[in-house]
Amino acid sequence: MSLPKPYVVRTGLDEILAGLSEGDAFPPERELALRFGVARDTVRQAVHELLVEGRIERRGRGTVVSRPKLVQPLSLKSYTEGAQRMGRVPGRLLVSCERVTVDAEITAALDVAPTARVMHLERVLLADGARIGLESSYLPLHRFASLLKTFDPTTSLYAAIRERGVVFGEATERIETVLPTPREAGLLESTTAMPMLLLNRRSVDTDGCPIEVVRALYRGDRVAFEATLTDR
Repeated sequence: MSLPKPYVVRTGLDEILAGLSEGDAFPPERELALRFGVARDTVRQAVHELLVEGRIERRGRGTVVSRPKLVQPLSLKSYTEGAQRMGRVPGRLLVSCERVTVDAEITAALDVAPTARVMHLERVLLADGARIGLESSYLPLHRFASLLKTFDPTTSLYAAIRERGVVFGEATERIETVLPTPREAGLLESTTAMPMLLLNRRSVDTDGCPIEVVRALYRGDRVAFEATLTDR
């Protein structure tokens, strides 16, 4: 019995990728359709899967092999530390840094009054100059109001917090897959059809007092997460 054409094409594309290096040109759809003797729609679907997985990317009018995904540890390490651990150059672009009022869920998580304003820091995260994430951090002003005036948004927020004598105790994180809004897709130079990884985190210090609430959106084709588990 013959194998399904989509399976044959996808297996063939995986074999082609195995022989290519980062930045190498990936064959165009027309050439692949002729090579496998299938319709271009069949090839297009397999190529789309590789794009979503982050194994190839569009560059100009062609397609090239992508750089391996940035693997971020699920820990209390900062984004800077995680990127540098993989030999990548971290960077950030400021979107906004301001006092804002927020919904009841965030005020409760930060243990502030429902009408209280909090610090909101929104930044685009970069790795080697490529946009990989959009991070929104909310911090209680009674603890970190000085950051609004002194913090350099191109640097590590966690480092600035630690410099103020705050010690991270623990964090609760939830990760799910979502599709971005048009605004989010624009800031990440992506499309609304590209699956994203949404990370929600609440961090507290060693006394259990809230430090921050974070909503971070990561491009699914450029970022992966890993955790080290132990049996205690």
